[in-house]
Amino acid sequence: MESVNMHEAKTRLSELIARAAKGEAFIIAKAGKPVARVTAIDSPEVGQQKRIGFMAGEFKVPDDFDRMAQDEIAMMFGG
Repeated sequence: MESVNMHEAKTRLSELIARAAKGEAFIIAKAGKPVARVTAIDSPEVGQQKRIGFMAGEFKVPDDFDRMAQDEIAMMFGG
């Protein structure tokens, strides 16, 4: 996440807000210390961004998944 100082944030606010609207959050710092995090209103809260395992229990992978269509694939590669 990008961190910008207060003066830079004032200077580039329109650009930074446009990027935040696209999902690129940023932090505003004062004297090198973070004071505010700017994100889009519809972005998930920190810690709620769950990607891995989001479809757990929704489908079952067959036991022979790594062998499915094995003969057809072998034929495609000449053998």
